[in-house]
Amino acid sequence: MAHDDELAKQIALFLAWLRDERRSPDKTIETYARTLHELRSFLVEKKLSSDARRITIVSLRAYLAALFDSHASATLARKIATLRSFFRYLLRRGIITSNPAAALRSPKLARPLPRFLTVDEAFRVVDAPKEDAHRDEALRLRDAAMLEMLYGAGLRVSELAGLRLGSLDRSARLVRVMGKGRKERLAPYGSSCADALDAYLAIRSALVSDKTAPLDALFLGRLGTALTARQVQNVVRRYGALGAGRGDLHPHALRHTCATHLLDAGADLRAIQELLGHASLATTQRYTHVTVDRLMAVYDKAHPLAHDDE
Repeated sequence: MAHDDELAKQIALFLAWLRDERRSPDKTIETYARTLHELRSFLVEKKLSSDARRITIVSLRAYLAALFDSHASATLARKIATLRSFFRYLLRRGIITSNPAAALRSPKLARPLPRFLTVDEAFRVVDAPKEDAHRDEALRLRDAAMLEMLYGAGLRVSELAGLRLGSLDRSARLVRVMGKGRKERLAPYGSSCADALDAYLAIRSALVSDKTAPLDALFLGRLGTALTARQVQNVVRRYGALGAGRGDLHPHALRHTCATHLLDAGADLRAIQELLGHASLATTQRYTHVTVDRLMAVYDKAHPLAHDDE
């Protein structure tokens, strides 16, 4: 019990330090307190040493293992961060001579995919510039070409912003893309995208400004300068709202939509990997979860054998 009281004292001192010296938010302190008192209760219940100087990584792993089935990975990661911070504090103050939490590994957090568009939504977003009465023709045609390229070729926003006039092989309907890690790839695009590019390139000169040096950037802004990734994002949000009621639409969602629709149509996973420029097939395989989940939802809703008879 004495060791338990001592651990409680060290926890209280740590929380006071967070509040008074680190000026940590109240919610952060509450979260840290909950985890540390939970650990203390676990050690007492399991009759493990609650002496801060004798707490081992084995004890900490046992505590985390007890939480594994009932807590999300993100919650476990926050608890591990709390343990690391607490024992680092004790180490710096000479209470312990080594940090048992230093070797704890945080669970790998899966990044959720942005919600993709249905085929109908994607078409409405791509077609939205045609109905935009508040945009002049040059910008409408430019925007249409950009949306076609994002959805049709699955480009990242940075890749689209980095395209040059020489990036296009219009006869072969291919675009040369500089992807992550300066890796170059060729991405095909369809006839609809080709038509949109032809229409834009026919009037691109209207966006060229006498005040700026001649640019070979494929997509130009109103002032004749190369479009930035942020400007591309604004264009996508504009037409996401106009076409699909999605004012939060991000260019990456169009890339995900491209991959999902290809997979739904039976495209080979490795071909999609090459199109998107993924270094690892595991990254591309995330889309299979999306389509399988959707398939199961349709099955559960529609198939007569999916429901138990009352």
